[in-house]
Amino acid sequence: MTLQELAGIRKQFEYYRQMVDKTVLLLSQDELNLKLNEESNSVAMIMRHITGNLLSRFTNFFTEDGEKTWRNRDEEFADGIYDRHELITNWDKAWNVLFTTIDSIDEENIKCIIKIRNQDHTVAEAFYRQLAHYPYHIGQIIFIGKMIRNAEWQSLSIPRNKSNAYNQTKFDNPNSDTHFADDFLNK
Repeated sequence: MTLQELAGIRKQFEYYRQMVDKTVLLLSQDELNLKLNEESNSVAMIMRHITGNLLSRFTNFFTEDGEKTWRNRDEEFADGIYDRHELITNWDKAWNVLFTTIDSIDEENIKCIIKIRNQDHTVAEAFYRQLAHYPYHIGQIIFIGKMIRNAEWQSLSIPRNKSNAYNQTKFDNPNSDTHFADDFLNK
């Protein structure tokens, strides 16, 4: 992995985080805690899980195993009514730990081996592992949001039946080396 590739990975994390941030804005306190059935998780529960995973994986990234002894993964999925403000505060804190870790990587430490559950990972493997894990859960959050909001749902990317128009704007402009997420970040 190069530092340039890492910058692209950072953008993708930013994009997926923003997808949840936008979904949370569309949901009430009660909706954040709504479980669609007994076996499902609420948006709040999934956010708690991602938060716990982010904090565990990226706190002391180079010096400690990514599965911290203080983490209680099962508690992240515990039934409960979780306060919106507390969820968002912890969510922001966890993502800041990730981005601080990414920003600390340089030409030397990018070559380090780190551990997750006592298994060796290159820095690249550790980031790709999480870049596969978080979008899985983020897709669940968005799906739950769509189920709850139904006709009131607001598209987070290319709206339904607008793909051709979106693509046309891309092909009407000169070739670009920008990241795909740039189109959606901070909109």
